[in-house]
Amino acid sequence: MAAEPKIYVFDEVAKHNLTKDCWLIISGKVYDLTSFMEDHPGGDEVLLAATGKDATTDFEDVGHSDTARDMMDKYYIGEIDTSTVPLKRNYIPPQTASHVPSKPNEFLIKILQFLVPLMILGLAFAVRYMTKTE
Repeated sequence: MAAEPKIYVFDEVAKHNLTKDCWLIISGKVYDLTSFMEDHPGGDEVLLAATGKDATTDFEDVGHSDTARDMMDKYYIGEIDTSTVPLKRNYIPPQTASHVPSKPNEFLIKILQFLVPLMILGLAFAVRYMTKTE
């Protein structure tokens, strides 16, 4: 007789949200993907972005192959108590550096990056026109 799967509460699974400790909830099952982080074709950022929530939709939207689905078995560690999963996750924006105003000469550089190629093109047409033999 097979052993009963371990049942996890959402808050415990959500704590595992690091590259060296990553658990995901997919289709009511809990997977410890820590050892797969470096091998994931989409990179570890994709997996980390799916922590702390039910990642079923994220997983299905990508359209994983049958091989990928078969691989999941070795990372399975138990089931999620669905009554503990929040219905809606609060959006927490990523931490970004504050905007540093651009320097005045950066504007000049951008203008020159546009004008210099135009001037070269104009010069090439002028030389072509002046050296054109009739």
